[in-house]
Amino acid sequence: MKHIGRLHVLTDTELQSHFSHVELANLVIKGGADTIQFRQKTGSTREMIETAQELKRICEEAGVTFIVNDRVDVAIASEADGVHLGQDDFPIPLARKLLGESRIIGGSAATLEEAQKCLAEGVDYIGFGPVYPTTSKDDAGPVTGITLLEEVMNTISIPIIAIGGVTVENTPEVIKAGAQGIAVISAVCCQENPEQATRKLFLALQQGK
Repeated sequence: MKHIGRLHVLTDTELQSHFSHVELANLVIKGGADTIQFRQKTGSTREMIETAQELKRICEEAGVTFIVNDRVDVAIASEADGVHLGQDDFPIPLARKLLGESRIIGGSAATLEEAQKCLAEGVDYIGFGPVYPTTSKDDAGPVTGITLLEEVMNTISIPIIAIGGVTVENTPEVIKAGAQGIAVISAVCCQENPEQATRKLFLALQQGK
């Protein structure tokens, strides 16, 4: 059975330089993250694969889902649990052909139409947003807001993970709107204590139930 998870943390070493991908993974898993997404936009493919393989080992030992952002090749090489793809990334149907039915494929959407397209192409979950203003992603589109998130929840049958500007304060609102979970970058990676930041988000998720 595919485990999508409720608390997705995207590891990042471009927005901050205090922690490595591996250090972040260890810390946020202790804090309660049940899904780690390896996000790296630069560097050699060989280095990405080596890092992803180590992250996969850590996640497997902890019983946590491991997803690779964008890079289908790195996901295959590291035997990741799945991959997350944006609207302009590797085509989802081709990714499914390469990864098989047992692996997780997530898709990004910022509109109801994009969410329906992801669903039609066979994703297992949708990362929807940015729900709130965010500075973590340069290519993030206009803020979608809670109302559109609720509309998507009422239309799309697969799990929706809210992303973009998600914080401890607004997590309960997102969950009450119907999202299965949240995905965060700066709310954890850019904090002085990523483990503690993750734990606070974990508790906020429980409050939103």
